[in-house]
Amino acid sequence: MAKNPERFYATGKRKTAIARVWIMPGSGQFKVNNKPFEEYFSDNVVARHVVEQPFNVTGTSGKFDIICTVKGGGKSAQAEAIRHGVARALIVYNEELRPSLKKAGFLTRDARVKERKKYGLRGARRGQQYSKR
Repeated sequence: MAKNPERFYATGKRKTAIARVWIMPGSGQFKVNNKPFEEYFSDNVVARHVVEQPFNVTGTSGKFDIICTVKGGGKSAQAEAIRHGVARALIVYNEELRPSLKKAGFLTRDARVKERKKYGLRGARRGQQYSKR
């Protein structure tokens, strides 16, 4: 399989969401799972702002077409996974963008995930309620 020099790939993660992101120089079109961005994230108004943050920090807003496939997690975690993937793909495109993206915190994988339920408890940490009578 020949590598396309005009396509830059990276993977982004957040909670249980995994995003595979390809960016290529273009006019700013955005597709998520073969749907337009606004259609896929129609119920999440903050998602657009979250995903565009790496472009705003690096001053490359509107210069790339983005295609991504995302699975797992909720819509908010998926948007943050796409942001992580976009930031990593921008570094593949141009290594000089790394300091500004790192300072903004977009390259760090947010490792916080839901804590598992333990036996004998009602949740991860919540115990049984004590009844005096």
